[in-house]
Amino acid sequence: MNIHKKFFSKIGANYLILGIMAIIFQIIIVNIISIINPEYLGDINILTALSSLCSYILPFPIFYWLMKKLDDVEIEKKSVSAKTFILYTGITITLMWIGNIIGLIITMLLSGAMQNDISNPVQELINSTNIWINLVLISIIAPICEEIIFRKFLIDKTIKYGAKVSIILSAVVFAFFHGNLNQFFYAFLMGGFFAYVYIKTGKITYTIILHAIVNFMGSVVSLILANSVANIQTSSNLIDALVILGYFAIILIFILIGLYGLTKIKKARFNGSKTQISLKNPFRTVYLNYGMILFILFFIGEMVYQVLG
Repeated sequence: MNIHKKFFSKIGANYLILGIMAIIFQIIIVNIISIINPEYLGDINILTALSSLCSYILPFPIFYWLMKKLDDVEIEKKSVSAKTFILYTGITITLMWIGNIIGLIITMLLSGAMQNDISNPVQELINSTNIWINLVLISIIAPICEEIIFRKFLIDKTIKYGAKVSIILSAVVFAFFHGNLNQFFYAFLMGGFFAYVYIKTGKITYTIILHAIVNFMGSVVSLILANSVANIQTSSNLIDALVILGYFAIILIFILIGLYGLTKIKKARFNGSKTQISLKNPFRTVYLNYGMILFILFFIGEMVYQVLG
């Protein structure tokens, strides 16, 4: 195995360790709580908070230590105008909808073939938890943690191999790490775009905000919308009608902006990120190594378990 293949194998192994540590911490903490007070395990809000704690917060020091062993390349920082950021927001929302539609079609086809409904664990979680839990954990903490882990750490290590390698790898790792088919496609599309934005600007703050906007719309706003839909089905309510119309009007505007923005994205010189190392066989080097193969197989296993479960 050559030096570059070993490098990407370490990357894959580190993200595999992160995924395994999340499960180990969940098992440990659930067992501790079951001893202290088993009733807490029946509270979906507590379980959601624990999931967030175990997925990112607790494993972070070990993951940080592992990733620090790999060399960084600093990306030159560049601010963008409000107009450009609105364009980025439109693209993000458009990719979210495209990915959601693809995921929905595929899960429907699989459900039909298996004659069994495939649940969406994330949507079920959002619908079951308190709106404030959705706001704090899903709309604030998750975007910060995920952008640092899947964009900054990953791209700073791999940008020396070129923007294309970093963008695709960030999308692949981010999509598989979600561990379920419902999220895979939009996580892949948005993960790739967030990587593009980070490389273009060198500022992780931009991708955190974009990520937070999407998560906020998919959690807090979706709960408000669902409540308005339920209310309007039982009684005529002007406020609920305005909420529904306002939501779809805003989404439509941003999708139109996003579609326009996607036509404008071209091959460009990424800010301060010239390719330092050109790979002869990028796919083989980046993905066909022990660490990355084990990482992908592990999370495919999680997806299969989710589909069959």
